[in-house]
Amino acid sequence: MSANPEERERTEARVGPEPTAEPEYAPYHHPAAGWGAANSVTRFMMREGALVDGPRAIMRMNHENTGFDCPGCAWPDDTKGLHLDICENGIKHVTWEMTRKRVDRAFFAAHSVTELAGWSDYDLENQGRLTEPMVYDPDTDLYTPISWKDAFELIGRTLRALDSPHQAAYYTSGRLGNEVTFLYQLMARELGTNNLPDCSNMCHEASGRALQASLGTGKGTVDLKDWETTDALFILGVNAASNAPRMLTALAEAYHRGAQVVHVNPLVEAAAGRTIIPHDFKDMATFHATRTSTLNLQPRIGGDMALVRGMAKAILEQSSADPKALDREFIERHTAGFEEYRALCEATSWEDIEHQSGIGRADILKAARVYREADRSIVSWCLGVTQHEHGVDTVREIVNLLLLRGNLGREGAGPSPVRGHSNVQGNRTCGIDHRPGTEFLDRLAEVCGIEPPREHGLDTVRTIEAMRRGEVKVFVGMGGNFALAAPDTPVTHEALRACELTVQVSTKLNRSHVVHGRQALILPCLGRTEKDQQRTGPQSTSVEDSMSMVHLSSGMKRPASPHLLSEPAIVAGMARAALPDSETPWEWYIEDYDRIRDTMARALDGFEDFNRRVRLPLGFRIKQPARELVFLTPSGRAEFSTAELPDVVPAPGTLALGTMRSHDQWNTTIYSDNDRYRGIKNLRTLVFMNEDDMRERGIAKFDPVDITSTARDGSTRRLPGYLAIPYDIPRGCAAGYMPEMNVLCALGDYSTQSDQPIMKHVRVTIDPAA
Repeated sequence: MSANPEERERTEARVGPEPTAEPEYAPYHHPAAGWGAANSVTRFMMREGALVDGPRAIMRMNHENTGFDCPGCAWPDDTKGLHLDICENGIKHVTWEMTRKRVDRAFFAAHSVTELAGWSDYDLENQGRLTEPMVYDPDTDLYTPISWKDAFELIGRTLRALDSPHQAAYYTSGRLGNEVTFLYQLMARELGTNNLPDCSNMCHEASGRALQASLGTGKGTVDLKDWETTDALFILGVNAASNAPRMLTALAEAYHRGAQVVHVNPLVEAAAGRTIIPHDFKDMATFHATRTSTLNLQPRIGGDMALVRGMAKAILEQSSADPKALDREFIERHTAGFEEYRALCEATSWEDIEHQSGIGRADILKAARVYREADRSIVSWCLGVTQHEHGVDTVREIVNLLLLRGNLGREGAGPSPVRGHSNVQGNRTCGIDHRPGTEFLDRLAEVCGIEPPREHGLDTVRTIEAMRRGEVKVFVGMGGNFALAAPDTPVTHEALRACELTVQVSTKLNRSHVVHGRQALILPCLGRTEKDQQRTGPQSTSVEDSMSMVHLSSGMKRPASPHLLSEPAIVAGMARAALPDSETPWEWYIEDYDRIRDTMARALDGFEDFNRRVRLPLGFRIKQPARELVFLTPSGRAEFSTAELPDVVPAPGTLALGTMRSHDQWNTTIYSDNDRYRGIKNLRTLVFMNEDDMRERGIAKFDPVDITSTARDGSTRRLPGYLAIPYDIPRGCAAGYMPEMNVLCALGDYSTQSDQPIMKHVRVTIDPAA
């Protein structure tokens, strides 16, 4: 901790592996995917000793109800029956899970928690798979073995002793399948709380709230077939080559058929250039690359809303001379608030639009022309749009633009948020929601025979605040690495350590196991690649992709240890111990997951006839009323929004910094210190800066710098000694890697619209290192 009581400085162990060579940087100019991906995957499988299991898994991943769903991103499975619907990051994710390395009782006996806390996050995960339940012993500072029965009893005893059920919080990572998600929220609500924070609170909460307000549904309305038929794709705030690599296939196919592809991002990422699709053997053999973009625009960080407003303003201005610029029939029949929105656009000056977006009027008009000339358009976005104070307004502005030309409710058109983690959307669909609706709770009460609580629970930020104050005493984490993923790292760690009990359900060792409460449990679970054998036979679980398709996933590999339990079995064990008099048939559910799905079919809208439909080829799509032009809004119509443009221009001397993942990383899991698509080797503690901003501060390439953020409350946080990298990024902007830079985002700096931490718009100063 700094001498300044208001300044927080990261003091934890490094995230990535120890560097083995000097840092290198050379701008990347090669196609995305292709031989670079193939070589990277081969080296990775050799390193992990998976040259046999890796290829076997590749042949079973993302196949129609006969294999397992990739535990990485939530991009939909190919609709054409592609046999290699895979990507570099998905293969790495699976291989990382299938490692032969093991973390057993001998490992924990040899290493204290104090020692492990000094290890890098890479080294923690690199030890391999967890093999049996462990409990923390404060007298020895060691994790020691505990039976499943005793582990469940410890959880149950602690939960039953709480003064209020609201003194516990149940966190969810996107890795959970739908069946365990349903059981998990049922357990929490039967216990009496809606404290169900989840990773959506940190990523796409803004998307859900905006789409709900505009269209009456919290999800996108398009599917993969729409991507295959649209005339124009607008991709905002998405690093597709790393975060949703299978999207590259859709982008390449769009370019081949003559569709326009517009990328909007402060950094021109690899996916916005060229690609060689690895399963296209002809292109691989001839090194033939396909363009994935027809226009690239680089707004300032936070400038997307102004850009979209400019496109809408251009369309409205053109409509006076060209009535076909607007779909007037659609607007009159299906929308509300159009005249107010038209007036707002007229009142928004081009000078303000250019200033706030950081893009000149001529380039904005180019994007508007693409949109005007396309009969059908899709707008897609990710965290570059949502992790801002004004994320909800920006998504609603995207919907405004779509409504102007009737790009909703027809093939090849609509809004398409890109979820970054497999089944994070399914988690919300199946009840992980700290603000549940009355209709959902009524059906849950009727079907499951419980009386769920009606008051709202705590989201991620407020859970951390409540743990820190001692108001939440038990934290249960289903997957993920909460200690590393959440904002304001030292404060999050302080909050976890204040808990009476922390429970982490995990496959591998991570930071959340060494930053724990006074009592702590590690409960190891099956991975998605592994066979789940229950009393009635092998089981499958279902997942929902980012376009609302629900399909089965079945593991193919022998479990890493005979002592592992499935996630549904772990939740059922906790629930029975905490609710000994419960009439919910927890054990009966675990014997056959079809029984869980039968209950879900009665409790969840859109899951009717679940067991039959999920076994259809490619599964089934959950109905989206807005796609059918049914709008569950107060007006019964799609509603235009009229938010003023926010001021996103940094104050003199400051920069807007956005956190992001490197390419060789998946969420908080770090595979190496390399970032191939940005030309980085052997370095993670860096900051990408505009060359003019560097020159103005007297900073040269690889110079060490100190990064200081200033929170709304005036407190500061500091990362010292990072290396500056000149990069093609707008002036006034900077970028660097999460989770290292999460320390810069104060816990109190969350969006007042979505309650999301503002990870993509941190106010910083960057100076030569002291």
